[in-house]
Amino acid sequence: MTAEFHDGLDFIVKRDDWRQCRFVPAAVESELQPGQVLFRVDRFAFTSNNISYARAGDALGYWRFFPTEEGWGRLPAMGFGDVIRSSHPDVPEGDRVFGFFPMSTHLAIEADGVTPRQYIDAAPHRQQTALVYRQYSRVRGDPFHTAEREDQHMLLWGLFFTSFLVDDFLADNDFFGAQTFVITSASSKTAIALAFLLAQRGRGKVIGLTSRGNISFVDGLGFYDEAVAYDDLRSLAADVPVVLVDHSGDGDVIDGLHHHYGDKIKYSCLVGGTHWSASPLASDLPGATPKFFFAPSQIQKRSQDWGAAGLQERIGEVWVRFRDSSDEWLSVVHHTGRDAVERVYRDVLEGRSKPDQGHVLSLWGRES
Repeated sequence: MTAEFHDGLDFIVKRDDWRQCRFVPAAVESELQPGQVLFRVDRFAFTSNNISYARAGDALGYWRFFPTEEGWGRLPAMGFGDVIRSSHPDVPEGDRVFGFFPMSTHLAIEADGVTPRQYIDAAPHRQQTALVYRQYSRVRGDPFHTAEREDQHMLLWGLFFTSFLVDDFLADNDFFGAQTFVITSASSKTAIALAFLLAQRGRGKVIGLTSRGNISFVDGLGFYDEAVAYDDLRSLAADVPVVLVDHSGDGDVIDGLHHHYGDKIKYSCLVGGTHWSASPLASDLPGATPKFFFAPSQIQKRSQDWGAAGLQERIGEVWVRFRDSSDEWLSVVHHTGRDAVERVYRDVLEGRSKPDQGHVLSLWGRES
């Protein structure tokens, strides 16, 4: 039976215990205030990066994007939505956009800064969040949009954008003199994108650390010079300058790498938290002090250096190549309905998802 929602539906998680999750009914605005736009959330991607949003929910404000009841949160996800009602004169019904959506059936925003390419949500509760997370890109104004590539766009664009900025930050600092780049959670899509970019630069050896079960997948990507299991990290040569880029958030892994390389770690960059239940980061580690990478800061810098159009042009040049490379290593899996959404959420949360799969979810249509 086809699921129909006369009212809205939200998927929410307990902010202090992510294993607790549930669906709750949500009112859908019948009358919009001037400037408001109502989206029907068509579909969205879900990866380990969404768990990183939960981990940084308080520190970086991800819980503020889509408020819900006290003690609970709505995780943001990259997806596509269609305007089904609009009270903004420059946003017509039927407008399709790409951006941050909740895991819900609907989202209402206060559209502002409308251009042929995008608009932003100017709602008060999102005012203090980074601009990049409030932008909605109109597909009709996106030169890189194709309908047949929307799945890859949802799954990879946001992660690739982050990795592009990490790669650019490293290049802007002459790679801190490193000759080797060690990337943890090497099978995660953000890590794969960074390995792809670093491999193109050819500035040093790119090593991917991963679980033993993912060694074959990571090695087969062709972006890493070497794939190494976490248990074997002490087998790595420690005689050259190293940049560490961590996507795991695992204090034990970071500790082990810092003690293995010591002062050879010239920069230690914290990007994600795929190992969300792991040990916290220790203090006073050997080598460079680990620093969290905040993508909006690099966006602001490069927007000033190159202009917004220049930044988009540089990203676009490599984005299409990376996106198309995913045909060789990524299998898109579609899921619809509330049971499927919860199942995928739990699988990703507990590390049961396969690295060669990309999950695209929707709360509309037949259960699957």
